[in-house]
Amino acid sequence: LLIFKPDAAYRLAVRASIWRWLEARDDLKLTGLRWFHPRAELIEQHYDFLKERPFFGWLVDFMSALPVIVGRLEAEPADLERIRFDLGETQIQKARPGSLRERYGIYGGVNCLHLSDSPESGERESELWSRYVKFEGVNSKGLADSAGAPDHTYRLRSLAAQYSSGVHKQLAGERMLELLQEETDLGGDRLQIYSRIMLGAFE
Repeated sequence: LLIFKPDAAYRLAVRASIWRWLEARDDLKLTGLRWFHPRAELIEQHYDFLKERPFFGWLVDFMSALPVIVGRLEAEPADLERIRFDLGETQIQKARPGSLRERYGIYGGVNCLHLSDSPESGERESELWSRYVKFEGVNSKGLADSAGAPDHTYRLRSLAAQYSSGVHKQLAGERMLELLQEETDLGGDRLQIYSRIMLGAFE
């Protein structure tokens, strides 16, 4: 199972780069891809193994507040291991230099993509999500188009570190929201929701 999390789904330049990365790979086959707004109950089940962690409430909100891009893929076990190596470690501060998450992840667990860590977990997660969403066809319309939006990853990472540690927190938060708005085409209520869940990641 593959999910473009909100920090990848709505940062246009990042989304386009990640989509091109996926398209260029010959070691995986996408068998379904679409936008979908998951319910909180689905996210709670998906991340059930994290339910005792203090960030669980935020994680459920982060992944269910807005539609995400979710897909199903096929890959041989060795290929999946290589894809996950190229994706990089979960925590951005520990992500291998040159990995996708090191390049586009912002900070902490705001790491762009979910990718099943084994064929077994992929089958289990796909079965769970299939109760809520149908994986029929690959709808990639617009994913490769950044619409001229900038990529502020490294500036956001620096500001997120300040915000998280309480250094110039208010100023860092205000600047992060400005940069996030420049990266996306969201507006109105959806922009407010996006701003809330993104900043909430670094509390």
